[in-house]
Amino acid sequence: MKTINVGIIGFGTIGAGVVKALQSKRSYLREKSGIDVNILWICDKDIKSKRPVKVNKKILTTSIAKVIYDPKVDIVVELVGGISPAKDIVMESLRNGKSVVTANKALLSNFGRDIFALAGEVGLSVGFEASVGGGIPIIRAMKEGFIADSFDLIYGIINGTSNFILSEMVEKNISFDEALADAQAKGYAERDPYLDISGGDSAHKLSVLALLGFGIAAKSTDIYTEGISGISREDIEYARDMGYAIKLLAIAKRSGSEIELRVHPTLIPKTHLLADVNGVYNAIFVKGDMVGENLFYGQGAGALPTSSAVISDIISIAKNVDVSCCGGNKPAGQRLNIAKSAPGIKKMDEVRTRYYIKFLTPDKPGVLAKVSGVLAKYDISISSVNQKEGRIGGLVPIVMMTHESFEKDMSRALREINDMKIVNKNIVRIRVEN
Repeated sequence: MKTINVGIIGFGTIGAGVVKALQSKRSYLREKSGIDVNILWICDKDIKSKRPVKVNKKILTTSIAKVIYDPKVDIVVELVGGISPAKDIVMESLRNGKSVVTANKALLSNFGRDIFALAGEVGLSVGFEASVGGGIPIIRAMKEGFIADSFDLIYGIINGTSNFILSEMVEKNISFDEALADAQAKGYAERDPYLDISGGDSAHKLSVLALLGFGIAAKSTDIYTEGISGISREDIEYARDMGYAIKLLAIAKRSGSEIELRVHPTLIPKTHLLADVNGVYNAIFVKGDMVGENLFYGQGAGALPTSSAVISDIISIAKNVDVSCCGGNKPAGQRLNIAKSAPGIKKMDEVRTRYYIKFLTPDKPGVLAKVSGVLAKYDISISSVNQKEGRIGGLVPIVMMTHESFEKDMSRALREINDMKIVNKNIVRIRVEN
């Protein structure tokens, strides 16, 4: 029986969940894996507040250094989130001979290449299954299960808060603001939900998936990102009438010799596997040149799913740690090898896609002809147009679906249409993926 000593830094909701699971399932994990996981330290700046798990007070500390520099600690579990002090915790742990497990997608998005490079230099492992998709085993699948595959595309619904809001708008026929308030009341959205509804959280996670799928070390700031606050229930209704669902989609896909990386609300056909992913659930759709299409589905957040992924990483790393008599560890396997050369990121202006466009116009003759003329000027071909019954703010809604065109052309056309003052300035543009 191999005993592995772990030091957990961060004793919030996720940290408490990991501790509770490791304690309650200790004998189960021993029998199933042959690994005895011993919690040597639990570190947090607040060790006095009540948690939903009882622990020996002797293993509680407010000193990060006590965990990182203890020679008996084999694996450091970083669960503090954010960049600082998380980056220093991870880097210093690796420099001091400890493998690391983290759920920190923001850290990996911004400093993943540096972290994985250091891990490779010192011969240690970084487990990050919990950073994307909660308990969904997408990281291990892409890193190991699909190691022979070259990926064509990755589509992800990877933010449960936004997916819950959009689902509520569909099911209850309510506005974005009403759905957000419902999500906050149920505990699915933070008091400040900006990172979720702006697409920022999804961009962090997409950068991790892009690194695994395409070898691109893209920061979230390199990814075109657009949130869901501009989506109305009318847009959802119109999309549904045309056979589409609206989802906040994280997209990474090959486009010639480059890779498109973008996060934005997207129309997808109701027949697509992702169209029925509702509520707080996450799903990642991948297409490889050998395995074809695969869908990974499950709970994308919460203490239990995230704890499951963290413990999975601990056990995986522990099986490759050769524990010495003094408690330290020798070089471990399961490292992430980053491609030395990777394709470039396609500029958003050069992306070609279809579009859903909604204009609000006065009920006057000639408006549609003028709008169509501007679109034609920029080589944007219309596939369908509908003038909806009823009014929104005294204006008539016109909904168009276009054929594929360049993003830059669509942006120029919409700017010119706005300047003509023939439509309300709140033009809605939603990209379409099939």
